[in-house]
Amino acid sequence: MKTAAVIAIILFLPLSLLIAEEMPLSIEEALIIALRDNRNILLGEEELIKAKAKIAESHADLFPSLTFLGDWTYTRGYYSKDMSQTGSQVSLKQYLYTGGKTFNTIKYTGYIFEVSQALLDKSRIETALDVKKSLYTLLLAQEYSKLNKVLLDNGKEHLDFMKEKHKFGEASDSQVLQAEASLSNLTQVYESSLNQISLAQETLNNLLYLDKTVNIVATGEFYYDGREAAFDEGLLKALEVRPEIKQYAAQINADKRSIEIAKSSTRPSIYAGWDYYSRSHAVTTTVNTRDWHDYNVLGATFSWPIFDGWKAKAKVEQAVIDLKKTQILKDKAIKDITLELKDAYLSLKDALSKIKSSESDLKMYEDNFKVMNKKYAKGEASFLDKSDANAKYAVSQFSLNQASYDYMVAKAEFDKATGGF
Repeated sequence: MKTAAVIAIILFLPLSLLIAEEMPLSIEEALIIALRDNRNILLGEEELIKAKAKIAESHADLFPSLTFLGDWTYTRGYYSKDMSQTGSQVSLKQYLYTGGKTFNTIKYTGYIFEVSQALLDKSRIETALDVKKSLYTLLLAQEYSKLNKVLLDNGKEHLDFMKEKHKFGEASDSQVLQAEASLSNLTQVYESSLNQISLAQETLNNLLYLDKTVNIVATGEFYYDGREAAFDEGLLKALEVRPEIKQYAAQINADKRSIEIAKSSTRPSIYAGWDYYSRSHAVTTTVNTRDWHDYNVLGATFSWPIFDGWKAKAKVEQAVIDLKKTQILKDKAIKDITLELKDAYLSLKDALSKIKSSESDLKMYEDNFKVMNKKYAKGEASFLDKSDANAKYAVSQFSLNQASYDYMVAKAEFDKATGGF
């Protein structure tokens, strides 16, 4: 319910209201903003609208065209009296046969619409993948800075402990300098982790087209379900639903229609026409009187181009080459998708292996931390021993988070490779 409420706010409130010092954002909320505001997606949607208008344009040739022409002339100095003439013409024209051009153009624009839809879907899943990876990276950077803060505090405790020992002559100057150098390195690493957060925030801001003043705080947890993906099933799904496959399938059909359109210029065309004329003219050159003549012409025209200098032949050859290129690109896309899916599949398996190893380490350091807490409570261990155990436990927890991050990214890439997001 909480997520649904946040989503409703994102959808209906102006973007300016979302601008604040910090903006907590989950993966679901980030995807909603990206699919709504990302410029690549908006451009794809405009191209889709344009492709739909092209379909309507291609259907226009199925209907008759009606044209009106009116003219008025005024002649001075040629006749004994100046005179004017008016005329009008109405023409109705209907193509009965165009050599297949109209039919194939309608089909062509329909397939181009499918291409535009596939490109839009491709842009959506690529944007979704980028957003997921960026948010996961920000989430990991936040955890990394927390780890470095724990290590930095532990380093300060070691330095304080070494200084106390130095006061009583139990530690040398070199040992104090070594602790100071270690703390300096930890400080630099901690500051570097904060810079990583800033960079991840800017990357995500750029993807979501948010104001630069917005500091996104990634919310959510690292997760993994432990299930291995099925490569063969994923490949079958990818070859069926991937936008690239749909894109090239539609483009191949469009190229075939383009060949037929090129061939239609060598075929005959037939159209019926009706023209209505109405004109006035001077009856004599001495008296300025008028007479109207109305008449109409009805007929059919048959046209067959006999020779065009092999222009149509060249157009057909170009269209055939475009078809061959599209078929080559489709074959290449299939190989690229297979490789992309294989890479994501192997990354997924590798991440699961790292998770199992990290879980074992985490259990060991968690148990050690619990034991040290008990010893500290009984006075059998120092606060520094407890801090060291906590630092080791924090490192093992981060290692598991990092392995989970690798899994989440690999899972997102696998989902994208199979055509989903």
